Amino acid sequence: MEKAIVVFQPDNVITEVELGTSLLEAAKKAGIKIESLCGGKGTCGKCKLIVDSGAENLDGPTYEELSAIKNGKFSQKLLDSGYRFACSVKVKNNKKFFSDSSIGGHVILTVPAESRLGAQKILVEGFEKRVRADPLVNKYFVEMPKPSLAKATPDLERATSTLKGLGLGDLEIIHDALKKLPDSLRTRDWKSTFVIWDDREIISIEPGDTVKRKFGLAVDIGTTTIVGYLVDLNNGKLIGIGSILNPQISLGEDVITRITYCIQNAKGLDKINKVIVDGLNEVIEEACSKAKVKKDEIYEVTVVGNTAMHHLFLKLNPKFLALSPFTPVLKRGLDIKACNLGIKVNPGANVHILPVIAGFVGADTVGVLLSTNIYKEPELTLATDIGTNGEIMLGNKDAMEVCSAAAGPAFEGAHLKQGMRGEPGAIEKISIDANTLDVNYGTIDDLPPRGICGSGIVDAIAEMFLAGVLTRTGNINADIKNQRIRRTKNVLEFVLAWADETAKGVGDLAITQGDVREIQLAKAAIYAGAKIMMKRRHAEEKDIERVYLAGAFGNYIDKVNAKIIGLYPDVPGDKVKSVGNAAGMGAKHALISRGKREEAEIIAKRTNYLELTIAPQFKDEFIAAMYLPHSKIERFPSLRKTCEKLPSWSELLKN
Repeated sequence: MEKAIVVFQPDNVITEVELGTSLLEAAKKAGIKIESLCGGKGTCGKCKLIVDSGAENLDGPTYEELSAIKNGKFSQKLLDSGYRFACSVKVKNNKKFFSDSSIGGHVILTVPAESRLGAQKILVEGFEKRVRADPLVNKYFVEMPKPSLAKATPDLERATSTLKGLGLGDLEIIHDALKKLPDSLRTRDWKSTFVIWDDREIISIEPGDTVKRKFGLAVDIGTTTIVGYLVDLNNGKLIGIGSILNPQISLGEDVITRITYCIQNAKGLDKINKVIVDGLNEVIEEACSKAKVKKDEIYEVTVVGNTAMHHLFLKLNPKFLALSPFTPVLKRGLDIKACNLGIKVNPGANVHILPVIAGFVGADTVGVLLSTNIYKEPELTLATDIGTNGEIMLGNKDAMEVCSAAAGPAFEGAHLKQGMRGEPGAIEKISIDANTLDVNYGTIDDLPPRGICGSGIVDAIAEMFLAGVLTRTGNINADIKNQRIRRTKNVLEFVLAWADETAKGVGDLAITQGDVREIQLAKAAIYAGAKIMMKRRHAEEKDIERVYLAGAFGNYIDKVNAKIIGLYPDVPGDKVKSVGNAAGMGAKHALISRGKREEAEIIAKRTNYLELTIAPQFKDEFIAAMYLPHSKIERFPSLRKTCEKLPSWSELLKN
């Protein structure tokens, strides 16, 4: 098999690949992390590399590159200067080059800063109500009488008889623990600690007294990130956190892409499951290292995630989640041994996966409701969890209703010309002078701009609107004469940062008319979902006592700017609260409290799921919500007070 050598600069990493290998696959093999929001389909344009030498040994311009040039995500100038799409360009067989050797020459590439998958700003903190520790895992230290010829009681019967004296009834034992039983009892002269799950199953035996070493892990498997919370089960305290970008991103930016990958590839589900399990084990390694805890000391794991992540983690066929009527394989929670899932904790540890609500509303939503207690309190609360998917919740102790809106990818930078995740160099804060249109911005880690992330996008749209750059319909106002407003390839755009301000290779960083439309579509879906549920509840803005913004996006956005673009109803600002990773906190509650675990099942059963696509009012509400902030400006009376002093406000109301 003919091969070639690919060199990645400035890392000076060399890898050998077979001919026909894409540059993205070569980078993965070399351990070079490259941004690829579309999962290697050539549609996002984020994986650009620069060919320093060996261009003759690569494919010529690809369909994906030419399409990107046509739609404005790429340019002929960049192509001519050596920029190529890593996902679509493959190492080819140049007969002249490879005529004398099966291992031929080099392809030397530079990985520009804007193409690198950076250390994303991962949200780990979250709001939670205090919960008393009452885990399902308990440890019992016992000293047993030694066997004798007069009373040679078998080891297991001797152990269970002793434990019965502590109030424990008939106990089962898992095979792994049974194998370790004889040596464990005798190592410390018949003084041992028994780890028992749910007062009915012995899952581990340890020599000596280890009662104080009892740990569990709560996990939030998000579409974009995986976060693990290491908890001391003796007191419920958090002692360590591990987090990574979900490695499934390389196979698709969103759940539909990943489900499609499973359907179209014979071993797709096996591969995507292994990727997520390996990622979770990496999180466990990090959390344990920080807290100086052995992985074998983790005796229980709880997991939340949207329904697609739930199915992929459990290796359940996700196909029918993507097909109407979007039916999940099951709804209730599950208990599975860690060893059966490939999770590297104590082999006997129980992994509890919280229940899901519907095909597009998963255990992560159950986690949000569990940690915030919305379902138990008298006040009416509206909550949104906007990640790669958007879930909206409305209710109180009388009734809970949820829906899902396809909104998240735009708020995470996907589908935007220069959008990106919350990584170093991402613009995260923006203000625009309404008179001069000068832009002030802040980036993550104060690096030169590489792109713009979710919080920056919300600021940009709101500030462009308030400065008159955007009309209420979301159109960029071409009548304003300013160098920042320009037309490129017949598409209007507003320049946020000039090329001499941005990272190398980025060029001018702008918000295009297409970008604005993507945000309008996303915010309209969220708002329409909330409004429809309010109408079903016969509730108005004045009836809502709280608005919770959950997830990383909800945590980092400017709440006023989010209201200005019409992301959520016009509820007074003092009632709006960011609650961080509430889904992860819900997983933690289910980990430390058996009562909370039971409540999770009740939440899943009693919460009513609303399918927006068949809601009679959705189309009208969605179209009306496409305006900034809304076609019915009277729905946002508070914005008049916020914005009436701005020179552009009166004119905006006329448009």
